[in-house]
Amino acid sequence: MGDGPYFFLSHAPAGLGAGGGDPDLWVGRLFDDLCRGVAELTALPDGTPAGFMDRGPRPGTGWSEELGRSLASCRVFVPLLSPRYFASERCGKQWYAFAQRAIRHRAATDRPADAIVPALWVPVPNRQLPLSAAQLDFDHRGLGERYATDGLYGLIKLRLLADEYQRAVHHLARHIVGAARATRVGPGRPPDARTLPSAFGAAPGPRPLRVTVAAPTLGELPAGRDRAYYGESPLDWNPYHPATRRPLALIAEDIVGSLNYRPTVASFDEEHPADGPQAPARPEILLVDRWALRDERRRARLAALDAADRPWIGVVVPWNRADPQSRAATDELAARTAAALPFRTHHGRAACRTAARGVESLGAFEELLPQVVEAAAQQYLRHAPAHPPEGRARGARPRLTGPMATPEPGRRGTAPYRPLGRAPDVEDTDDNQP
Repeated sequence: MGDGPYFFLSHAPAGLGAGGGDPDLWVGRLFDDLCRGVAELTALPDGTPAGFMDRGPRPGTGWSEELGRSLASCRVFVPLLSPRYFASERCGKQWYAFAQRAIRHRAATDRPADAIVPALWVPVPNRQLPLSAAQLDFDHRGLGERYATDGLYGLIKLRLLADEYQRAVHHLARHIVGAARATRVGPGRPPDARTLPSAFGAAPGPRPLRVTVAAPTLGELPAGRDRAYYGESPLDWNPYHPATRRPLALIAEDIVGSLNYRPTVASFDEEHPADGPQAPARPEILLVDRWALRDERRRARLAALDAADRPWIGVVVPWNRADPQSRAATDELAARTAAALPFRTHHGRAACRTAARGVESLGAFEELLPQVVEAAAQQYLRHAPAHPPEGRARGARPRLTGPMATPEPGRRGTAPYRPLGRAPDVEDTDDNQP
């Protein structure tokens, strides 16, 4: 950790500056002031940078190795909030990469990692905040009333507000140092920007998603099964014990939330899905314990779900290679999984097939789950019922009329538009739509 920066300033690069000037001049000044403030409040070893700021290529290009290393080793993540920031996929990926480190810290210690310290560059209305930002517990008014109403950009541009700017920077530096001392988020691997999702999602607001768990309770365990991985509820199931102290449902909830979804968690045994095809209400992730397939009733319900036409439900089958019982019964449990979930284990995306066949470590689970979520969300959009705007008859197709329209044979004046080369006896009706 000593080799990484104390904080990582994540910002949305501005457009090209007028006259060839530095478009990020003011952000650079803020960064320099924050570095001096943090250095004054700490005793950083020689050679340890106080902060890192992405001064590299413009958006749309890859990350530098230095950026990846800094993001994987910094103590505190400082997003510089603005409407432009939340529209940036690059910034969303940086936020997601650091959030995964915080999720791993919480999984290992069962303590939240409040190591994201937001800074207002330009105030953003609460209704425009993605879930990842809206759920941060941070009082911006504690840095000054003018800061909360004008943001750092408003303060730094006006000489009359120089004192307000210095006060806001000083308090922000104190928050950064306080977060670093209170939370020790362990380092991670440098992330690959090409495969990272954005923490802000593709939609403007948080979207609902269900996480369902199919696992036995302590009172339903197969004979001789180790009790250390289970609890009084299926939601207590922790297949990756002792690597993590948290139930898998809560870890999944954290990961799904970091993708700008609003998750709800439920037990598969308490759900009563209807038979046959049905319209989806939301995308869903089903976490299945292989040992649960020894119960014939639960196995039959899972097989029925697999056979139903519900591709918006992504299936993940976690298991622990460090668990001696699971390792010894690998062949039997894998065969039960393939028999109960044949469609999930043989069709769909490669990541979804891998997830359904078995995810043997917590690290692999953290990497695969976002891909399964994305696939389930896309399938949900394909199968969800559409709601056309009010005031227009369903099935009615818009037609172009006027001087550019081609008259039909035998008719005078304007007529519905017909593309050139279309046979004259083919009618433009809904029945002929591709």
